[in-house]
Amino acid sequence: MRRSKKPDNADVCARDNLALLEEELRVLKDLLSVAQVVVSSLDLDEVLQNILFSAMGVMDMPAGSIALYQEDLDGEANLELHAHAGLSQAFTDRARWRVKTGGLTHRILEEGELFIVEETVGAEFFNNPLAVAEGIRSLIAVPLKIQEKMVGILYLNDFAPRTFPEGRLRMLSVLASFASMSIDNARLHEQTRHLACTDGLTGLFNHRQFMHMLQVQLSRAVRFKEPLALIMFDVDNFKKFNDAYGHPTGDKVLVAVGNSLRKCLRSFDFCFRYGGEEFVAILPETDIAQALVAAERCRLAIAEETALALTGVVPHGVTVSVGVAVYPRDGAGEELLEVVDQLLYQAKAGGKNQVHHRPEPK
Repeated sequence: MRRSKKPDNADVCARDNLALLEEELRVLKDLLSVAQVVVSSLDLDEVLQNILFSAMGVMDMPAGSIALYQEDLDGEANLELHAHAGLSQAFTDRARWRVKTGGLTHRILEEGELFIVEETVGAEFFNNPLAVAEGIRSLIAVPLKIQEKMVGILYLNDFAPRTFPEGRLRMLSVLASFASMSIDNARLHEQTRHLACTDGLTGLFNHRQFMHMLQVQLSRAVRFKEPLALIMFDVDNFKKFNDAYGHPTGDKVLVAVGNSLRKCLRSFDFCFRYGGEEFVAILPETDIAQALVAAERCRLAIAEETALALTGVVPHGVTVSVGVAVYPRDGAGEELLEVVDQLLYQAKAGGKNQVHHRPEPK
């Protein structure tokens, strides 16, 4: 009778080592695939979605979110929710919260280590009413940092108690490094793109962006058969003002004009610094009567806002002359731009500090 040879310890160890190497190779392949997805875009929203779903897949978690770190003008640190999945609206409605010094969130960011809770019930620190109501029973908070630069926190959640395999947690830590760099690059790209289409002084869109948006909005107006208003503003006697009070004071005027336009116009209107002391606004879905009301409101607000901005510096504010033209009533494309420019010139020639438009055709 032939007996099979009993494997010795060396054979067992060899097989175990081979199995371990195969598992590590599989994990590395998975990590490479995840990393390729994470770094495949420079669009911030797309980057965040890729990171979130990749991390949820790595840890087999049904829910998660990403909150980005930022500091406001007063230096106060905040986290702002930018991506989420598998969570209720009641939970995600809290889109922004303060990072309290010494608090749990602050510690997670400072220490830069994975924060793992396998069972939230009975955990002393787990007392957030929203999280309790959501039914979160286990979680991982992944700090996103580049050296000492805080980027945000990736949260992964489950609605049942969990234990987490060490190999997968190591993979998540590596993913966090890729994620932090990808988010930082996407933010930098977003800031660069924003600077390319905005005016550095007023923060409004610039002339280049105006020409682009005019074509986009006109095409939309034509497609949906809707009116589109163009309002052009020019600060009256601006050269004399600069000569009398200096260019820094003139800059304050331009900033105040930009602020006035933001406040006076609707959230879906577009404001631009056209060049020098000229400004222009695009008002979608706006007929001539509505455009004239908006133009007059802006004219009055600019006089008031600039006077306030110059309090203690100059005894008065400035006024603006305004031209108003509407598609299709006054033309389309370059013709509409030429018409509103002519109307602005007529407003200045007619005494300034007034709104000018074409009379209704008979």
